[in-house]
Amino acid sequence: MDIDVLRPRDLTAGQVDHWRALQSADPSVDSPFLSPLWAQSVERVQGGEDPGLRVAVLRSRQGDCGFMAVRAGPFTAMAPGAPMCDYQGLVAEPGVTLDPRRLVRALGVGRFDFSHMLEDQTAFQRFMRGLDRSFLVTVPDGYEAYATERRAAGVGVLKDTDKKRRKVEREIGPSVFTADSRSQEDFDTLIRWKREQLHATGQTDIFAVDWTLNLLRDLFAQRDPEFGGVLYTLHLGGRLATAHLHLHGRSVIHAWMIAHDCELERYSPGLLLFQDILKWMDGTPYNTLDLGPGDYRFKRELANAHRGIAHGFVGVPSPAALMRGAAYSVRAAAEALPLGAMSELPGKAMRRLDIVRGLR
Repeated sequence: MDIDVLRPRDLTAGQVDHWRALQSADPSVDSPFLSPLWAQSVERVQGGEDPGLRVAVLRSRQGDCGFMAVRAGPFTAMAPGAPMCDYQGLVAEPGVTLDPRRLVRALGVGRFDFSHMLEDQTAFQRFMRGLDRSFLVTVPDGYEAYATERRAAGVGVLKDTDKKRRKVEREIGPSVFTADSRSQEDFDTLIRWKREQLHATGQTDIFAVDWTLNLLRDLFAQRDPEFGGVLYTLHLGGRLATAHLHLHGRSVIHAWMIAHDCELERYSPGLLLFQDILKWMDGTPYNTLDLGPGDYRFKRELANAHRGIAHGFVGVPSPAALMRGAAYSVRAAAEALPLGAMSELPGKAMRRLDIVRGLR
């Protein structure tokens, strides 16, 4: 097994088609974040002569058999488009195996950090240092079957959402749902709301650098039937109440950028819009709404399936690998102590540093 390393823009049309065909054949990797078009989109917007986007192409005697995109710097590699990238993983033909250390050496770095590696990526399992989960809503039989299943499970979120919709329509006005909106004004409002939300909660402003906003604009403009950004909006009484910019793959919609008008928060406009999206999915190619990582109540209540994700790193003998290993040792020691929120500080510091690294 050989590994060729290419820039995303240098992939041939045949390689892109093969990569996408592998995704279509394997639902476990049918995510827009694992698409060749994600890597190419990120490379387009990150600017500079060479922003470091790379694709490791696995090659057997029969030809190309696997693809994995990363962003490689002088010493380390990470997810392409981090911290905007929710999943990482190898897209490959069945039975293809990869030694992750060979991947690191082929990239010319000391280590590869991952934060949202798909748990079922067997090649990387021994390098995983912690597990989390993403929340999924699967609707293979349509919205009504899903709603029946949620009621049978004793979850009342959809019933409560129906009540809130009736209440807001009495008090504010009719609700109007738009799928695949092309409104530039609503797109701009979403970004403004999202930045306000990040500031209010003390999170890093991911839009403080140009490439992140340019990436959203690029994805919003894409019209590929199996990849791109889709803007969903909900107006209440003629007023924009919430907007979601989600990514879509072949059969998956991935919840991504979500924000709402804080003055209408008591009506839970975000839940109203999620319900509209799930109803709209009937009759479309989409059978899964991936709510992504992050343990929030609305995700727990809407989700009827989960996907395991992991954080960790793959290193070869190098100062970069030693530093990451030491950081994980401190993190593990802190998390083993009964210190409450204090035990989480090293992990939070690592995540915050990774966000800053990715935005550069």
